[in-house]
Amino acid sequence: MNPADIDWARPSPEAFALGHSPGGSDALIEETPVTLVFNDEVALTLMATPLQGEELALGFTLSEGLIERADEIQELHALPTGAGLSVLISLPEARMAPLRARRRFGAAPGGCGLCGIEDQQTLLALPERALTTLALEDGAIARALQALPAHQPLNAATGGAHAAAWCSAAGEILLATEDVSRHCALDKLIGLLARTHQDPAQGFVLMSSRASFELVHKAARVGLPALVAISAPTALALRAAQACGLALYGFAREGRHTRYA
Repeated sequence: MNPADIDWARPSPEAFALGHSPGGSDALIEETPVTLVFNDEVALTLMATPLQGEELALGFTLSEGLIERADEIQELHALPTGAGLSVLISLPEARMAPLRARRRFGAAPGGCGLCGIEDQQTLLALPERALTTLALEDGAIARALQALPAHQPLNAATGGAHAAAWCSAAGEILLATEDVSRHCALDKLIGLLARTHQDPAQGFVLMSSRASFELVHKAARVGLPALVAISAPTALALRAAQACGLALYGFAREGRHTRYA
């Protein structure tokens, strides 16, 4: 199908996130290009749900180590385009050199931040920061899991959204985001944490997905001390978590979970 033949018009933010099946009986989550433009230079295009574009861009910029602090961003503005979103980000010129050195090609499938990095050592490099230890209260993971569905309106409507939730040590969900991509859901959460001036070290992140290397990498980069996933971690994610000192939990289901690191 030619993109020009698709009806991209959306009357409201809620409808902007939802498509519809031909029969009209099923709501389908949107997956559209979100292009990040740094200092008027197109850097990459993520495939994501076109909501919270500014939080996505801010979180991506932080979790990829392009900046150290949110206040380094001089301007941040999301604009609807004919086929998705463009997010305009202004950075100090000194921050552009590392970005220009990272060669990327086309769209990053599923919001993958590491896709397109050519050098394997660069891709696998772990964040150099000491993570604090968060002591989870007994039952914290179970309480967060029980509360998670109430924070997943897109998934409830479509069955196709991942969630990232920032939870207190007691298991209370304080912030939550959703996206068709698990990577973008986490980046949106990181951006939301920055925008609301929260300290990531004061809570753990709960993901409605498996725990991949990139999720561990992003979490450690911004100082999240623990990552809980409802499915399995990968072997590389486990090694990365051990190296970073990040607490990693998998197979978090009702009444049980497994701590891997």
